[in-house]
Amino acid sequence: MNKPDIIISDNKQETCLLIDVAIPGDRNVITKEAKKIFKYKDIIIEIQCMWNVKAKVIPVLVEVNETISKSLRQYLSNIPGKHEIEELQTTAILGAAHKLRKVLM
Repeated sequence: MNKPDIIISDNKQETCLLIDVAIPGDRNVITKEAKKIFKYKDIIIEIQCMWNVKAKVIPVLVEVNETISKSLRQYLSNIPGKHEIEELQTTAILGAAHKLRKVLM
């Protein structure tokens, strides 16, 4: 079963955000973004029926080499709080380095 990385539910506004974070291995970011949105289509329908809220998928695809989709800024604006793409890329680099260290040791 597909499971998003982060779920933000806002009862006051009756919304639910499913956030899926990934670091794609190639430059085809737009295709990966579309696949992530399609992947959670059934879950979105279930959440909307069960919880009676508006649900939305937010794909966050961050590449280390500064390749981002044109719609990433728009997606990030839907997530509560302040987010900067440079910080996301730094976090992606550190996370990748941590995983690499685990594998090599």
